[in-house]
Amino acid sequence: MPVHTAGAPRTDLVADAALSLLAERGMRGLTHRAVDEAAGLPQGSTSNLARTRQALLELAVRRLAEREARVLALHEMPDPSGGLDALVDALALATHRALTRNRELTLARYELALEATRRPELRAHFDAAGARFRDQLGALVTAMGSTDPGRHVLSLVAWADGLMFSCVAGSFHAEVPGLGEVRAGLRELLHGMLGV
Repeated sequence: MPVHTAGAPRTDLVADAALSLLAERGMRGLTHRAVDEAAGLPQGSTSNLARTRQALLELAVRRLAEREARVLALHEMPDPSGGLDALVDALALATHRALTRNRELTLARYELALEATRRPELRAHFDAAGARFRDQLGALVTAMGSTDPGRHVLSLVAWADGLMFSCVAGSFHAEVPGLGEVRAGLRELLHGMLGV
């Protein structure tokens, strides 16, 4: 997971370094000093931006949301009039990106998600960051005729999260499916939900 170079805002540099450390070392490896070192900043720089561990985690969650929005390419999601194939293609591409080119970012997300289960104040930030994608997905399945959008969004997110976790950190970590396999799984799921 590349860390930004010269010219990037310092908050982005610190947050990207934090995400890299989370993916590489886990939650225990995330310290202010380690972030300074990973970002190539003078000691104390991270503390100046995020005084507490909670502030550093919130900074990482906000940056994660920005970067995942690009990976998920919310701006590329199809118009519902494009039908099932267009939705399957867009969701499959987004999921496959998370499994391949953005694997470390996905791993950092799971580290933060687990930490949020123990920190209610972080949970609020983490949930708010994910709401944008869930809301857009809900609008898409509603427009395509879903009779129960809330349940269908939950099923879609659970399917994608389960696939990503299994292939990034679970028992299928060495067997990442190809784009065609991800597309086939999503087509089966969406066809069953929407009957189209």
